[in-house]
Amino acid sequence: VQLQASGGGLAQAGGSLRLSCAASGRTFSTYRTGWFRQAPGKEREIVAAIMWSENSAYYADSVKGRFTISRDIAKNTLYLQMNSLKPEDTAVYSCAAGLPAALNWSTGYTYWGQGTLVTVSS
Repeated sequence: VQLQASGGGLAQAGGSLRLSCAASGRTFSTYRTGWFRQAPGKEREIVAAIMWSENSAYYADSVKGRFTISRDIAKNTLYLQMNSLKPEDTAVYSCAAGLPAALNWSTGYTYWGQGTLVTVSS
């Protein structure tokens, strides 16, 4: 599976961005997929995850109510809609697919896309 992330950029605080992650090579159908982020000087953290075959999702507390993870099965594409952005959301965001034991687990992801930088100005 090859993952291609896009959609990062510069936004003002309170603004919105939508990230996309297109998969090629095979479908996501049996996987769990997620978005991660890594801010400068910090460890990578899971932001949101979704089961491809079911519409159940997990969100980190820091983004709950502001970010929405979704998928388009026909397009084999994962999305992250980010609203009410804050400067602390600034990070490199990456998409991943794999078989973590649970949606809130950050381990168990096998396939990773390249990161896309999101910068939120105050």
